[in-house]
Amino acid sequence: MIARFLLLIACASPAAVMAQGCDVITRSQSEAVPVIESHSCYEYKGMPAETLDWSCSNENKGTLTTQKRKVERCAEGYVATCQARLTQEALANPHSTSKDKHGGSANLPDNAKVTWYYYGIEQLQQAREDCESTGGNWINQ
Repeated sequence: MIARFLLLIACASPAAVMAQGCDVITRSQSEAVPVIESHSCYEYKGMPAETLDWSCSNENKGTLTTQKRKVERCAEGYVATCQARLTQEALANPHSTSKDKHGGSANLPDNAKVTWYYYGIEQLQQAREDCESTGGNWINQ
């Protein structure tokens, strides 16, 4: 009886139904500023689902405008992925990852990772260089 009650509470909890991924659409406000990737999605692994909330609601309104929305998980059909160790800074800016693939963070689990899924890439080589220069592992599909 108690187990059923706890299961009911867990299922009704907002954290239990929270999104696991953040779908990102990027547009340039000027032809002089190129877009590297126009459609991507990222997920945090090894972290609680609610960790994604702040970074996914943090939209940029500069020369590159991003629209972000939480999704249950990132969709299939991506052309490449980038996986890197998650840092505290990456919780606010998911592109900020650690170059030290084995180093730890005092406040993050050692297995915490961010995985980017790329669907629309206008500059594939630049996206790959950005991934690898920040300690990420790039995989073409």
